[in-house]
Amino acid sequence: MDPSALTQNLLSPPILFFGLGLIAAFIRSDLSIPQAVAKALSIYLLVAIGFHGGYELQRSGLDAAVIATLAVATLSSLLLPVLGFLILRTKLSPENAAGIAACYGSVSAVTFITAVGFLERAGTEYGGHLIAAMALMESPAIVTGIVLASLARRSKQDAPSQRPGWRTMAHESLANSAIVLLLGSLIIGYLTGDSGWATMKPLVKDPFQAVLCLFLLDMGLLAARRLGDLRRSGLFLVAFALIAPPLQAGLGIVAARALGLGEGDALLLAVLFGSASYIAAPAALRLALPNANPSLFVPLSLGVTFPFNIIVGIPLYAMAINMWWT
Repeated sequence: MDPSALTQNLLSPPILFFGLGLIAAFIRSDLSIPQAVAKALSIYLLVAIGFHGGYELQRSGLDAAVIATLAVATLSSLLLPVLGFLILRTKLSPENAAGIAACYGSVSAVTFITAVGFLERAGTEYGGHLIAAMALMESPAIVTGIVLASLARRSKQDAPSQRPGWRTMAHESLANSAIVLLLGSLIIGYLTGDSGWATMKPLVKDPFQAVLCLFLLDMGLLAARRLGDLRRSGLFLVAFALIAPPLQAGLGIVAARALGLGEGDALLLAVLFGSASYIAAPAALRLALPNANPSLFVPLSLGVTFPFNIIVGIPLYAMAINMWWT
């Protein structure tokens, strides 16, 4: 990962296909990816990432360093929303501030998948335990967001019966299809080891980049269509959506250095710190924070932070890691 990473990333097929999706939406083309096809692409990418991660985890083993990385990732998902909430609360209601902060403390599986593709094109190795870290970081941020909103609105609580219980929220988070696919595939890859990898490699590795291109084409179409919603968000929230990712990713890089991770694992941890959920977290928060405005969550994370991270953020984080690690 050298200083030319930004140019290489901009000229890589997945990012160019993402740009094609943006352009197609801006010129109001009738180009679209059928929902069933888009869902199939998502399933493939999640299974491929999970299985490959499980195989790599089986090769490297579950040692103290891996456990420490998982613990740091989980702790960060609990604490990052607090930082975002303190900033957002200066302009927003407790519910909206907590909802957005929870999304930015949670993770984006698609950004993670794009970072994996970036590493594979660069020939940089990474550990399978970062897949497990991504799964573990999904739910804690949602819990923190709910707690923050509850603490901030003591004087005007909703009736307890109107809010879902913790058991319901835990089920909504952990039974999320992306989490089930990732963890299930990771476990299968871990249990089958070398023999499973020999069988699955032609499916989960060789077509990965091509499928990622088609998936990011669809994501470009979707992101462009969400940009119109940003006019209601205001400059403050757009600035937050651009500044929070590199700041949080920087914390991830510092944590990776302290943990002694390699460059590939450090980049993935930085991406996990710096990404924002636009699927699982908003869906859960609509149940948990009924007074929050869900139209703020997805446009910011998908329309601003996601394009920033996959076009500029990932190569910039990679360059920062390369400069520090060498």
